[in-house]
Amino acid sequence: MANMSLKKNPMPAQAPDVRNKNFEEVTLGYTKETALDEAQRCLHCKNHPCMQGCPVMIHIPEFIKEVADGNFEAAYQIISQTSSLPAVCGRVCPQESQCEKYCVRGVKGEPVGIGRLERFVADWHNANAAAPAEKPASNGHKVAVIGSGPSGLTCAGDLAKKGYDVTVFEALHLAGGVMVYGIPEFRLPKAIVQKEVDGLRALGVTVATDTVVGRTVSIDELQDEMGFEAVFIGSGAGLPMFMDIPGINCKGVLSANEFLTRINLMKAYLPESDTPVVHPRKAAVVGGGNVAMDAARCAKRLGAEVAIVYRRGEEELPARREEVEHAKEEGIDFQLLTNPVEILSDENDNVRAIRCVRMQLGEPDASGRRRPQAIPGSEFEIEADCVIMALGTSPNPLIKSTTQGLEINKKGCIVVNEDGLTSREHVYAGGDAVTGAATVILAMGAGKTAARAIDEELSRR
Repeated sequence: MANMSLKKNPMPAQAPDVRNKNFEEVTLGYTKETALDEAQRCLHCKNHPCMQGCPVMIHIPEFIKEVADGNFEAAYQIISQTSSLPAVCGRVCPQESQCEKYCVRGVKGEPVGIGRLERFVADWHNANAAAPAEKPASNGHKVAVIGSGPSGLTCAGDLAKKGYDVTVFEALHLAGGVMVYGIPEFRLPKAIVQKEVDGLRALGVTVATDTVVGRTVSIDELQDEMGFEAVFIGSGAGLPMFMDIPGINCKGVLSANEFLTRINLMKAYLPESDTPVVHPRKAAVVGGGNVAMDAARCAKRLGAEVAIVYRRGEEELPARREEVEHAKEEGIDFQLLTNPVEILSDENDNVRAIRCVRMQLGEPDASGRRRPQAIPGSEFEIEADCVIMALGTSPNPLIKSTTQGLEINKKGCIVVNEDGLTSREHVYAGGDAVTGAATVILAMGAGKTAARAIDEELSRR
């Protein structure tokens, strides 16, 4: 019998005053009984409107039907037909603005918890699957993938399933890209990412870590000397942005990228870690996106009082609503309609405060959002010994500066056509290296598009 409840089953979670002191996963996942009940809310609409919001086109009603029937492994196999990272997407994909946005149940209530069901299915598979996928027979073609983030791993996985000999080149010492260096353990446990990477290795994907393309090896060498017939660039956007205000070079000002990389990838929060990390007493995080929420919540777990400083209002916050709510529950202060104008330091050049001005929203700017304007005479100070800049990122210029014939736009992003093909022959790109900082699922969609185009190209040879 269908479950006609107007509300989705809630996601169990650690209590706020407990989780803000540890790095264990905040949300605990559905039980079998909860998943069965939630799956019964799906109406199995004839036209599958939810699928139009999914960048990787998961067959959503089909997998949910299998969940409702208790066939969890069958549900996983349906998801994995189009998604290489279901356990990741079930945790960090913004379903509320994608698949769930189009769910018919959301018209008069809450949409089906599609992401929560995807996470349940992936976790069930990881806990119960008897054996990894078998390596397909080789088709004799070699493809290089630069970057082991969501776009790179998706492209590699899709090609490996078709028998391609794929090598993924990763600059850091661990595969996973932004999923291991950017997203905190309490949102996405690294063991989950490792499980997904291990699954790709089982398909025959080779992962070469500590390899900086543009330094260790060039794209010319990959193509001309190492025999790779096509190259996919999924190197992400890891170059942080800073404000041009007085005091930006004070001791205690750092990018969210560095702060999160030290904590997430290098486990700097653990007492036995050799990697140092700032342990602020009072931290100000500048920005309003998911990265700002992640940095603020990490600083809170290190024992700091934390304020998020954002120049627009709450409705304009670009972060996921769930992350904003979790941050508030954990005791993080939101200084909204507030913009930094100067970072103040002591006699030793250490940050002591951040001077801000109150803002009001005016007419919409080029992005369609109302432009924030400073209110004269409204300046005030926020005490802080650490300022974390979470203002966005852009692609690292290393690959473009060492690769001839690669067209780059004014924002430093690689220019591609609808198939992900760059201006250089046999070289494709996708994810944040093309779009600038975006979501995991959009990067995955770009990886799938490029994999399909690479397969079409090489199949003709």
